[in-house]
Amino acid sequence: MSKVKLKKLGNKIRYYRKLQGLSQEKLAELISVSRNYVGMIERAEVNTPVSTIFDIAKILKIETKQLFEFI
Repeated sequence: MSKVKLKKLGNKIRYYRKLQGLSQEKLAELISVSRNYVGMIERAEVNTPVSTIFDIAKILKIETKQLFEFI
């Protein structure tokens, strides 16, 4: 995925995470990754596996496609 699309994905994850009132630390705990990794996803520093994106969407109580509506 391009850097621009990764950034948009990260911004969507941050938006929905904050909408749910979750900290990076809490989201990380719920999807079994480090808080640092969640920050890296939100800052588009890593190309996140699809399985992790599905886990994030489930925790955020949204459909996975909502994270990709920018494409």
